[in-house]
Amino acid sequence: MPAAQALSAPQKALLKLGLARDIDLALHLPYRYEDETRIVKLRDARDGDTVQVEGTITDNHVAYRPRRQLVVTIDDGTGACVLRFFSFYPSQQKALAVGNRILARGELKDSLYGRQMVHPVCKPAGGTLPQALTPVYPTVAALPQAYLRKAVLSGLARADLSETIPEPLSPQLGLQPAWTLREALEFLHHPGPDTSLATLEDHSHPAWQRLKAEELLAQQLSQLQSKRERDRLHAPALRARAAGLHERLLAALPFELTAAQRRVGEEIAADIARTVPMHRLLQGDVGSGKTVVAALAAAVAIDAGWQCALMAPTEILAEQHFRKLVGWLEPLLAPLGHGVAWLTGGQRKKERGAMLEALASGEAALVVGTHAVIQEQVQFRRLGLAIIDEQHRFGVAQRLALRSKVTATAVIPAKAGIQSDVPEALDSRLRGNDGKTGGNEEEMGRAAEVQRSLEPHLLMMTATPIPRTLAMSYYADLDVSTIDELPPGRTPVVTKVVADSRREEVVERIRAQLAQGRQVYWVCPLIEESEALDLRNATETHQELAAALPRVQVGLLHSRMPAGEKKAVMAQFAGGQMGVLVSTTVIEVGVDVPNASLMVIEHAERFGLSQLHQLRGRVGRGAAASACVLLYSPGENGRLGDTARARLKAMAETHDGFEIARRDLEIRGPGEFLGARQSGAPLLRFADLATDTRLLQAARRLAPAMLDRFPEHARRHAERWLGGKSEYLKA
Repeated sequence: MPAAQALSAPQKALLKLGLARDIDLALHLPYRYEDETRIVKLRDARDGDTVQVEGTITDNHVAYRPRRQLVVTIDDGTGACVLRFFSFYPSQQKALAVGNRILARGELKDSLYGRQMVHPVCKPAGGTLPQALTPVYPTVAALPQAYLRKAVLSGLARADLSETIPEPLSPQLGLQPAWTLREALEFLHHPGPDTSLATLEDHSHPAWQRLKAEELLAQQLSQLQSKRERDRLHAPALRARAAGLHERLLAALPFELTAAQRRVGEEIAADIARTVPMHRLLQGDVGSGKTVVAALAAAVAIDAGWQCALMAPTEILAEQHFRKLVGWLEPLLAPLGHGVAWLTGGQRKKERGAMLEALASGEAALVVGTHAVIQEQVQFRRLGLAIIDEQHRFGVAQRLALRSKVTATAVIPAKAGIQSDVPEALDSRLRGNDGKTGGNEEEMGRAAEVQRSLEPHLLMMTATPIPRTLAMSYYADLDVSTIDELPPGRTPVVTKVVADSRREEVVERIRAQLAQGRQVYWVCPLIEESEALDLRNATETHQELAAALPRVQVGLLHSRMPAGEKKAVMAQFAGGQMGVLVSTTVIEVGVDVPNASLMVIEHAERFGLSQLHQLRGRVGRGAAASACVLLYSPGENGRLGDTARARLKAMAETHDGFEIARRDLEIRGPGEFLGARQSGAPLLRFADLATDTRLLQAARRLAPAMLDRFPEHARRHAERWLGGKSEYLKA
């Protein structure tokens, strides 16, 4: 590619599409095809067919009713057809002069005025017809199809498409018939005229199967390699002590753990007791009790003499965690001289400085915060366990930054009452008789080197359950723990889908709940008015509800408010002084107010299914019967779109987070479902996890054998398909 300053507009557009290498161009496949290989007689064409006809122009004029348009009539000897152009140029009108013979391709429609095509593709008749279907590629502005076709053809000719799947292993993919990669790509770029368009469009053609199998294999190889690399690293062995923090925390909890919480807690404890870094995803439905499982893991880490960090995507969620963890752990840590630190972006300088000092010295055994936890000035003394809540809400760069930060921890001899995993012989030489640090610099250096080589354990949590096929694909390098039961006492939430025209009835329902001493959430999608979207905003709704409920305190909460104001509003709502809280989606996760029994979600058709389920999870957290009202606004035609209807239907039909996740995957596909995990590049462009389970399973079986027996083939295969994107799979 030429130097950046010399790039033409189409070349810049190619780079915008990610088409920098020859192999990128070769793998840029058409999303549909046009059949220009044959000419159809008008008498043989049916209404709704997309056809190419050849005829002589018999009329050409500009009409002005109902709007200005160019009207051209052609006759092919078997019938006549009108070509309509609502935007046209003088040169186009001249090219379509009466008497000219042309080819016109478009959708044929029967109308009151006879047969017609609207904005067909026209060109002079004569010459040889193409021998293959014409590809239509995904493109962007400034990149015409003609230019893109030439670029793809050129890249396809130059690309190294030598086979990377060794011949002894290729039968394991189970592809019949077996196409080579070059055969498959050349076919898909220029399929013959007799090819079934249906098999091309639904990607069931054998050539498509070959590409999907290769793509899935590259993904599995990348993640398996990542897992093996991590398995060669060393981590601190964090083991619970008899009568230690873990047992004391269990005894202090005001509730019994569920069987699922105990099982998952044991899985995590077994992982962090090993010297191989844990890389585990903890998934559980809204309200299943993931935080207490994380607290128990933190207790084990702290008991072993190491620090723990918990990072949450929003300040509200981080504060919820902080309050819970402080309540559970601080009484147990204080006698040992340890505390819990709090880090967010909006902290005052003095408070932040104190927290940073406590972390660097090791006095703070646990830190809870937002992305501020991974900022450059944050230094841990001895970080052994990192916990990321709602991990899909963080960008890939943020998750990789946390991993890189936590690998550079230094030694600190354990305080009295906290065990250390420094090798015993070395540890004894580092201490004097009084337990204080001693020994010579060489031994201290050796100890620091021991600790610096240790990578912390990583626990990621999500309240968006991961469907099995997604876990097999995008989370193949993770161990997955699932909390599949809710704590006792959680009441089912009744979900109602209600049109916005019944808004007054919803306000009456709010009055009834308030009269019973309950509290209400009202969630809006925007903070202020937007000309682009006709949505009611939180500020306006807050004013309306305050006027409709004059004797009730109605609060307003959104992300643009100062941290102090947000904290004060949440404190009033959590304390019961505030009856109604109008909010944006900042209360989506983590907010726990058991007395809140009604959730109203305005413009519910605009929210994602996972987000709706998370918001619904804010109610039903106490003993009172709870409800969620999904207020929707039909479009101009009085109907909801298919996607919005499917989301609201799913919400009304099930409360099971795993079933919600399965339907969400069906509606959105894996790219949107996963959010930022693959930020920067769609890691699965061709395979469909809903239909390609057989290919995914074959790739999972083949990947270990290929890495073990043919490592160079495996490296070349992953590089071809992923380029530099494999790093995103590790986050």
